[in-house]
Amino acid sequence: MHPLVLLLGTFFLLIALRLNIAFALIASSFVVMMTEGLPLTSVVNQMYSGIDSFTLLAVPFFMFLGRVLNASSITERLLRVADATVGHVRGGLGHVNVFVSMVFASLSGSAAADTASVGSILIPAMKKAGYNPAFAVALTAASSTLGVVIPPSIILIVYGAFGNVSIGALFLAGITPGVLIGLFMMSYTYVQALRHGYPANPFPGMRATVRAVRRGFAPLLIPILVLGGIVGGFFTPTEGAIVAVCWALFLALGLYRDIPLRAMPGILATAVTEFSVPLFTVAGAGIFGWLISYLGAAEIVVTFITAQTQNPYGIMLLLIGFLLLVGTVLNPISATLIFLPIIQALGTVAGYHPVHLGVLSTIVLSVGLITPPYGICLLIAAQIGEVRLIDAIVAVAPICALTILVACLSLLFPQIILALPQWLVPQLF
Repeated sequence: MHPLVLLLGTFFLLIALRLNIAFALIASSFVVMMTEGLPLTSVVNQMYSGIDSFTLLAVPFFMFLGRVLNASSITERLLRVADATVGHVRGGLGHVNVFVSMVFASLSGSAAADTASVGSILIPAMKKAGYNPAFAVALTAASSTLGVVIPPSIILIVYGAFGNVSIGALFLAGITPGVLIGLFMMSYTYVQALRHGYPANPFPGMRATVRAVRRGFAPLLIPILVLGGIVGGFFTPTEGAIVAVCWALFLALGLYRDIPLRAMPGILATAVTEFSVPLFTVAGAGIFGWLISYLGAAEIVVTFITAQTQNPYGIMLLLIGFLLLVGTVLNPISATLIFLPIIQALGTVAGYHPVHLGVLSTIVLSVGLITPPYGICLLIAAQIGEVRLIDAIVAVAPICALTILVACLSLLFPQIILALPQWLVPQLF
């Protein structure tokens, strides 16, 4: 048996047996290293090299940022901004749902955190206003995936750190497709509102709108500080994450005073615990990814696919299909780390820029957050909304199609992704 088949077969068998992904990565790697006679010291070395990254330190800070936002009144302030600006459109609460997810995505970069925080407020409100519960759940789960694409995206940080791609350029490249997906979701919400008679919230008036925007202005400075600082070269992504956390703490503890100081150790402990899971996964993916490269998986896949088609669009469509399949069983971080050599090898053959490739693959993998059996965001939202999972799956399918549509449009028209970074950081292209 080819060692690559043994590696992947063992890994997916362990996943099917519901073993933790990190343990599955390490165990399958260990089996192949034993059969191939490779030094077992490489396990420790490659696991450590997988997490020995200063850039990766940005991830726990963004996770901590998300926890601070949830514990303070910042999320409520953002909801009021969204309600004042788009709530009066037909299907108002649906538009508020998408709009606040887009804003929340630019603050924390965590889809699951967005689902839990926004969903716990808006799903009950949408049900009370007469929205179909399955639609409310589906829209909340789908809009939360915008945090995977819109910066500061944790997945883009991981892709940039391990793929040797500028994270600042990736952040800029994720803005346009992320906003486009959000606009498509709002358009779909409007159509559904017309079909089912979902109401619009009354317009609060210009004075109330200005008041809401003024109350939410300080939190909205967070993405400006992070993106502006990284793109302007003032600090690294990790330093940008620290700046964002410091600003959020200043707001929550100093300006708004809605988090007691005694609550901070618990918030910090929760963030550290949340980060330990992806950190262990990154460590396991370090040895697994090294074996993927060592066994020549990228070359094998490229040879096989180019034997089927030489057309760049055909190659990329096969890659998109593969990532859609992978995303249903692996979280985006694991999928990115494990298959990064293959993604970049196919992208190089097809002639796509690494920045374009990184954002495109991230868009596709984000669909896995709302498609079973992984579908963590859909599971969280369905639990909050007390909706059967099968009903939520049916309701979320058209919204999944919108995300895939944006991915295909970005494939056909690369400037959807590349225009902004090429304009602002042309030296990287």
